[in-house]
Amino acid sequence: MTVTSVDKDLDNLTLTLIAEFSAPVERVWQLWADPRQLERWWGPPAYPATVEEHDLTPGGEVAYFMTSPEGEKYRGWWRITSVDPPTSLEFVDGFADQEGRPNADMPTTTARVRLTEHEGGTRMELRSAFDSREQMEQLVNMGMVEGLQQAVGQIDALLAA
Repeated sequence: MTVTSVDKDLDNLTLTLIAEFSAPVERVWQLWADPRQLERWWGPPAYPATVEEHDLTPGGEVAYFMTSPEGEKYRGWWRITSVDPPTSLEFVDGFADQEGRPNADMPTTTARVRLTEHEGGTRMELRSAFDSREQMEQLVNMGMVEGLQQAVGQIDALLAA
C-alpha cells in the first residue's frame, strides 16, 4: 500500500495523508494534471470518477462525479487557488447538487497537495483543512478517511502500467 500515514488533527482541523511512490515527481504530477488519469484514481474503487471540467490554473475549476455501484451520481467540484507544477496544488473542494452547482448545505475543505522527491521516488502529502470541528467530524463520519486511503491506494497500479 502506498499510503504510509493518515493523521487526523482535531486541534488544527486538518487531515493529512502521506503516500510514497516509486516514480519521479513529474510522473506523479500527471495523475493530477491529466483528467483521464485523475479519474482512474480519484474516488474509491467502487465509486469511479468522471471528470467533466479540468482547469488547473488559479481561479480554474474541476468538476466531476463519482458513480456508485447502483448507478447513483455524486458530484463534486474544486476551485483552484494555487498551482506550481509539478510540485504543488491547492484547491477548495466541495460537494455539488445534481446539476453540478456547489451545495451550500455541505462543508468544503481546503486541500493542499505537495509532491517532493523522496528516496528515489515521490512523497505526496495531501492535507485537507476544515472550517470547524463539526465539519471535520461530519466528513470523517461520511467515510472521507477510508475513501481517500482507497483512492490513493489505486495509484501504484496506475504508475506501474
